[in-house]
Amino acid sequence: MRIYEEVFIVDPQTPEDQVDGIIADIESVVKENGGQIDKVEKWGVRKLAYPVQKRTEGAYVLVQFRTDAKAIQEIERRLRVNELVLRNMTVRIDEKLKWLEKRRRKREQREARMRAAAARPATPMPGQPIPEQPAAPPAS
Repeated sequence: MRIYEEVFIVDPQTPEDQVDGIIADIESVVKENGGQIDKVEKWGVRKLAYPVQKRTEGAYVLVQFRTDAKAIQEIERRLRVNELVLRNMTVRIDEKLKWLEKRRRKREQREARMRAAAARPATPMPGQPIPEQPAAPPAS
């Protein structure tokens, strides 16, 4: 299973229950293929960068889910057929998440090294005088 994000834009005059119907349609396809929905975010109406089907605004919706590749074809087909959907985009994000996790681990290792180095006594840089140590009492 892979992790995907589906972002789609619907007509801004679309009633909320019809948008929920589109989301439910995506959920049904994902669950039929043994996947699961991770999150659904409705971003609301926003201005489009350029007119799409003579519209300058659209309601954005993001759905993140885990499923197989064959489900993606069916989801994209259903969104293409739906007249309310102006645009849609599917992005596979599992590789990006792996990369971010690897980067986070390296950052934590680097921070641990920095903390360990800060705990050690400082050694002077070459060319700098050695700080004076307190004189030891003379032995009797």
